[in-house]
Amino acid sequence: MSINQAMVKSALSGDTLILTSTKNPRQERTFCLAFVNAPRMRREGDEPYAFESRDFLRKLIVGKVVQFQVIYNIPLSSNGQLRDYGIVILQDGRILPRLAVAEGWVKLRDEAGKNTDSDTAKTLLEKLKSAEVEAKADSRGLWAGKGGRIESKYEIPDPKAFAEQWKGNPIDGIVERVLTGDRLIVRLKVNPTEHVQTLVLIAGIRAPSTKRTTADGKEQEAEAFGAEAQFFIENRLLQRGVLVNILGVSPQGTLVASVMHPNGSIAEFVLREGLARCVDHHSTMLGPEMAKLREAEKHAKSKKIGVFQGHVPTKASAGDTEVTVTRVQTSDTIYVRSRSGPEKRVNLSSIRQPKPSDPKQAPFQAEAKEFLRKRLIGKHVKMTIDGKKAASDGYEEREVATVMQNSKNVALQLVESGYASVIRHRRDDDDRSPQYDDLLAAEVAAQEEKKGMWSDKPPAAKAYVDYSESLQKAKVQASVLQRQKKVPAYVDFVKGASRFTVIIPRENAKLTLVLSCIRAPRSARSATDTSEPFGQEAHDFASRKCMQRDVEIDIEGTDKVGGFIGTLFINRENFSKLLLEEGLATVHAYSAEQSPHGAELFAAEQKAKDARKGLWHDYDAAADAAEEDADPSSAPTNGTAAIATNGTSTPPPPRKLDYREAVITHIDPLNLRLKLQLIGTGTGALEDLMAKFRAFHLSAANKAPLPSPPKAGDYVAARFSEDGAWYRARVRRNDREAKTAEVVYVDYGNEEKRPWAELRALAPQFDARALKPQAVDAALAYVQWPTDKEYVADAHAFLDACVTGREMVASVEHTDAKDGGLLHVVLFPKDLDRTVTESVNADVVGEGLAVVRRSLAGWERAAEGSELLAGLREREARAREERVGGWEYGEFGEEEVVDRLR
Repeated sequence: MSINQAMVKSALSGDTLILTSTKNPRQERTFCLAFVNAPRMRREGDEPYAFESRDFLRKLIVGKVVQFQVIYNIPLSSNGQLRDYGIVILQDGRILPRLAVAEGWVKLRDEAGKNTDSDTAKTLLEKLKSAEVEAKADSRGLWAGKGGRIESKYEIPDPKAFAEQWKGNPIDGIVERVLTGDRLIVRLKVNPTEHVQTLVLIAGIRAPSTKRTTADGKEQEAEAFGAEAQFFIENRLLQRGVLVNILGVSPQGTLVASVMHPNGSIAEFVLREGLARCVDHHSTMLGPEMAKLREAEKHAKSKKIGVFQGHVPTKASAGDTEVTVTRVQTSDTIYVRSRSGPEKRVNLSSIRQPKPSDPKQAPFQAEAKEFLRKRLIGKHVKMTIDGKKAASDGYEEREVATVMQNSKNVALQLVESGYASVIRHRRDDDDRSPQYDDLLAAEVAAQEEKKGMWSDKPPAAKAYVDYSESLQKAKVQASVLQRQKKVPAYVDFVKGASRFTVIIPRENAKLTLVLSCIRAPRSARSATDTSEPFGQEAHDFASRKCMQRDVEIDIEGTDKVGGFIGTLFINRENFSKLLLEEGLATVHAYSAEQSPHGAELFAAEQKAKDARKGLWHDYDAAADAAEEDADPSSAPTNGTAAIATNGTSTPPPPRKLDYREAVITHIDPLNLRLKLQLIGTGTGALEDLMAKFRAFHLSAANKAPLPSPPKAGDYVAARFSEDGAWYRARVRRNDREAKTAEVVYVDYGNEEKRPWAELRALAPQFDARALKPQAVDAALAYVQWPTDKEYVADAHAFLDACVTGREMVASVEHTDAKDGGLLHVVLFPKDLDRTVTESVNADVVGEGLAVVRRSLAGWERAAEGSELLAGLREREARAREERVGGWEYGEFGEEEVVDRLR
């Protein structure tokens, strides 16, 4: 009989092998040792010494090339095929089954020799009988008489408990089957008499699936390189002894473990061949070992082998870039600026701020942002761009980067402190942190230690009190802060070059700080607004130097609307001085002369003038000196009479006077327009109508609600919330969900929101045809109001005090047909003389709450040179000189005044 060569793939028992062709490893055959029988391994329970018998054969020849010779065949009863029986010749010349019989691990069959009568068979049989006699005599193997029983379990009742028990304690094992490139059936030898055979996932990798049949009987094709990955593992691990380090369990309850080949972790070898990919969710189990797997995967990607064929590598980073952190937007997004480039926004790689939508995480957003601000703002850091985050959900494309401060990963510090979570990237997403595995491990540690947003308790709520909300609050807090010097704070927002929102943590205070003694040009407030010269440059300079920086402040007082006037120090340097040195502000002479910082501010301004910086780019020292020598009173003032060519003044034309008695019924708090009731026949008619109107609504017959929801523009009867009486009204807006309507009381001009239940249909005898609405729109003539809400509120309060409860006389200067018949009036109290100085218009100008219009309309220019305009301008000049109202900061045009009075 011929002698053939083969590779031993596995040993099914002590007498049966699976052989593969040395030329075609996929070609297999079952081969049994002649004339012998070994104990059987069964799921329901092994025969005595079954494992030891097979293990003897496994250790001896699995994975080795041997020679074999078929001596006889026996047909199988199941399919009629022949099963080969014979001998196996080892590389050192020893022969099986003789060696196994001599060691006592197999027995001679009772029917040995009956199936063949060849000389070779007879010779072999004689030798086997002799070897068995010796084994019995020496009590070897099966003939020992005692022991040989090993309890084999095929199920683990509690995988988590089993994993916790053996975590950190490597277990010797044998790979019984290879299902795929990452799934093995392993026999774990937990003790000499107990084995556990179970499914094990190789930690850190995911291999392509092999061909398989689903539960419903359908055949599912293998993924690309699935068969290759399986063969790779089989060729190296099948029935080999391995060391199993159990790390944990999968969500499905399967053991996850590192499987150690004699040459190292099998996962590394699979990855290097491109037959698997790294999986992130095992990273926290593997710890530092994950880095080796990443490196192996990187090698396969660079070679473009296996599953990475056609892999397109991400563009290599340009390396570390030294940048300065200028702003912290959230705990995962910052703004940076390099020495030469503009400011840009980057996201910290692979982390996410506390989720606003998560009620447990959201309260930690402010704390996380402050954690990052304290460490990064204004600091020099090293930044490496790791990739880009694609545009999504309305966000534009953003760069993601690793930011290192003092050789420490900032993102890692956030995760370690529980102020950020780690993003779970897609398998093909390479735009991630190079320390991704460290981030995952840090997140697990933070969760276990209940740090930051993983804590069971929410953070202490920090609600800063806004002391600039009202003048009263500001004055109280200013008295406290004025007694302190250089109060520690930080700039939360830069409103302008000289206006800041400042947070004082130790006082739990938030306030608006206005820099004293200087004026900075105003920047544009919106896309449609225009900036003053160098306004944007000044704003940008302030943002760059102060935004979110730790500062110190000295409070000197308050303005009219709750702003705190004072000095801001950054890095112990007066910021006003820095602005002046750059030519981005001018000194307010009057204030600076009263300030202890005056000398350095004047010196800083002069320095900018000499260098012709910013606002002083066209500075002419000689012209400036000449201007100072000139008599300031000789300059013409706004409001001088027109001069005729012969040097005499041209007398102004006489103004047409139109006086009407009126009652002010409402002042609009937003635009300060007035509602007037002109006293006359309409007034008496209104009194008669209202008497009948009230009587009508007292009748039970007239209490029916509106027949249908009101519409905008409808006239209705509405019950006023303050006195409970009914008045004529018109619907401005309607909220069908809330079932409320915003109504205007047409005879008085005030408005409010009322529920539909407080509205009734307006009877025909009371509608606008019976008596037209008595509230007339009006505005104070020749004056220009502020636009800032806080100054408007002051002006509203002053006007209300002037006109409430007093009969007025309105001098109608103009009726604007284009504005719905708006009356432009000069108001005089009825009990005083009708002189310019006694008018309400003059009073608001004199209090610094308004200015005389700089750009006069056509009808207003007709009054140029009149006593009226001259008187208004005189009151304005006096307010300016006495620094009242909007003039308290200096010349008209100061940023504070411009913000409110333009």
